[in-house]
Amino acid sequence: MIQALAAKGGVLMINFGSSFLRGDAQKNNEKFRAARDHFKEVEGISDEDDPRLENFKQQYRGKTPAIYADVKDVADHIDYVSKLVGIDHVGIGSDYDGVGDSLPTGLKDVSMYPNLVRELLARGYSESAIEKVLGANLMRVWQAVEDYAASRH
Repeated sequence: MIQALAAKGGVLMINFGSSFLRGDAQKNNEKFRAARDHFKEVEGISDEDDPRLENFKQQYRGKTPAIYADVKDVADHIDYVSKLVGIDHVGIGSDYDGVGDSLPTGLKDVSMYPNLVRELLARGYSESAIEKVLGANLMRVWQAVEDYAASRH
């Protein structure tokens, strides 16, 4: 899929959700969801705002903490895609508004982007390559979309 996307000039946006970045985080979350679903069934809970669910989460996570990715895991994914198809096809798709409490340590919000830039610089990425990842690649694709849309009128 990544190669097909790149062949069309596209950009793979790296998601920051820990379960997208680490298999152990994904398994941990799957076990939590299964236990939570079982609890809801046993207790007859259908309302997601039921306070018993928050209590269950606190008790469960007290015994089995969530696993979080970190900045290095995000950089590993950038490395993988850039080695597979080139830096021109990598972008940031943080998903800050959609992955809930699963964001990597050191990248909990956009104010922490310098941590990722620092990690990429330490791995030998040039400033121009980092600029591409942080937005230039996305803007290139967006411009191509706008140009195509304009040509269809």
